[in-house]
Amino acid sequence: MFSFNKLPINRASRELRNSLKRQISKTSSAPNSDAVSRKDGQLGVNADLKPFSNVRAANDKWTIHSKHNNSRALSTIQTKVLPNVSNAPFATKEESREFMAIFPDIVRDLTDAGRHTDIPEVTKRFAHVLQYNVPNGKKTRGLTTVIAYKMLEKPENLTPENIRLANILGWCVELLQAYFIVADDIMDHSVSRRGRPCWYRTEGVGLIAVNDGILLENSIYLLLKKHLSSLPCYVPIMELFRDITFKTSLGQSLDCLCLANGKPVLDLFTMKRYKTIVKYKTSYYSIQLPVALGMYLANMTDQEQHRQAKTILLEMGEFFQIQDDFLDVFGDSDVTGKIGTDIKDGKCSWLAVLALQRATPAQRKVMDEHYGKDNDESVRLVKNLFEELGLPATFAVYEEESFNITRTHIQQISKGLPHDLFFKILRKFYKRDC
Repeated sequence: MFSFNKLPINRASRELRNSLKRQISKTSSAPNSDAVSRKDGQLGVNADLKPFSNVRAANDKWTIHSKHNNSRALSTIQTKVLPNVSNAPFATKEESREFMAIFPDIVRDLTDAGRHTDIPEVTKRFAHVLQYNVPNGKKTRGLTTVIAYKMLEKPENLTPENIRLANILGWCVELLQAYFIVADDIMDHSVSRRGRPCWYRTEGVGLIAVNDGILLENSIYLLLKKHLSSLPCYVPIMELFRDITFKTSLGQSLDCLCLANGKPVLDLFTMKRYKTIVKYKTSYYSIQLPVALGMYLANMTDQEQHRQAKTILLEMGEFFQIQDDFLDVFGDSDVTGKIGTDIKDGKCSWLAVLALQRATPAQRKVMDEHYGKDNDESVRLVKNLFEELGLPATFAVYEEESFNITRTHIQQISKGLPHDLFFKILRKFYKRDC
């Protein structure tokens, strides 16, 4: 097995890990989003910390490691210290079946012909929008909502009715995800999603997809009113959805502002900006939202509990997005279900930021001339540059070190939050290859 003990960066990584230790305590005065701080210069993201003294040796190690881990060639997740949780699947088959079994009811709730008898063609089309865009992904966010609720709720309250409500909330998260995906694919000119053409690229859709996205978002609040309006958690949950949607939209704006006249402004590609984009565009809705929903449904309203959960979940969100950036370039599209577009779109990605930090003037010229250009040769040249700079090997180190750091932070959570829930979420992202 490939051993990280043999890597020259190992000592530096240990020092960085030690420097990142911190306490999540009741007396912490750090803002929610800053209580777990990862500065620009750790885990291989500092220009002064070259990934290896010999880039070719680093890439050789990467190649060897990939060949010896064919089941997940892109992952370096062979960490020596695993959290004390089960190796069971993130969600059981029964939980997945229960979740899917509710979706037809969701469609009926949203397309009830009795309420819209004068626009049957719109209702029929909206049912198709829902079927195409909502239930066909991994559904990790929705299932996380259900699992979080089950692990947080008192056993005596885990009634079939309450579990059904958790599943409905999970589908609300999936509706939000579908809305963001429809809009994001249009803005990024993406080709495929989940192994199929993006919605706006399907026959007869085009830019009508913009309005379809609006329908998907507003569906959330119809479902919340129908199923939760009589509960104390209704208002906090509704406000949470609106707050997270707004934050995610801000993140999308910041991401788009890295472009000028359709071209990437590489001088804006800093690690600080990248992390801000990640926090707003990804971490809040993908990681924090499902757990916060489970907490509110379980009548957990203590602000300190939510602060601690938010702190560790935003940390996981950064880990999740860096993996996503890596898979966009180096992943197998047959596995990920989408064709990576970050290079041709000129995205402010983790790989691009690191490349600019480490590039020589000649290598910087490659980025200036080819990053953000929509042709296969430019994409190939940029990807080769990423490999030349040892970024796959750097990601390998980052992935293991980040996992172990987050594991330590989870063990420091207090206020009655179950560590197993956060370990379960971490391992789900840690193992992913799509």
